[in-house]
Order: sequence, then structure tokens, then C-alpha cells
Amino acid sequence: MTLDQENHLSEVKREFLKAVDEKYRKGQAEHGGDLWKKPGVLEMLMDECVDFWVYAYVLKQQRDNPDLIDPNLKDN
Repeated sequence: MTLDQENHLSEVKREFLKAVDEKYRKGQAEHGGDLWKKPGVLEMLMDECVDFWVYAYVLKQQRDNPDLIDPNLKDN
């Protein structure tokens, strides 16, 4: 791989590790318990997959029609 590709990969990995750490800690604070011991993880994953599809669909809509975006709205 080129140096630019290696640098990009390093950035992607660094941002992923940061994101997973923040997300895991936030989930722990909100839901408690040991995730690996909880029942229903498959169902949780399926719900997340639905959310993922909705976010991807909305992002496509926004890409195709940027006027849909309301800059006054904030994310969480």
C-alpha cells in the first residue's frame, strides 16, 4: 500500500477505536450490567440494523436533496 493509504487506514482505525470506546462506555452508563451476559443481544443487533438502514436511507435523501437539511436541528 502507498504511504497515503497506510495513513488513511491508521486514521480509520484510530477513529473506530475512539468511537467504540465512547459508545461502549455510554451504553454501560445508560444500561448497566455486563453485555456479554445479557439475553436478547441478537434482537438488539436486529434493531440496530434497522436504525442503520434508516440512517443510510435518510443520508441518501439528504445527498440527493441538500435542501432537506434543516441547520437549526441538532443531533443528540
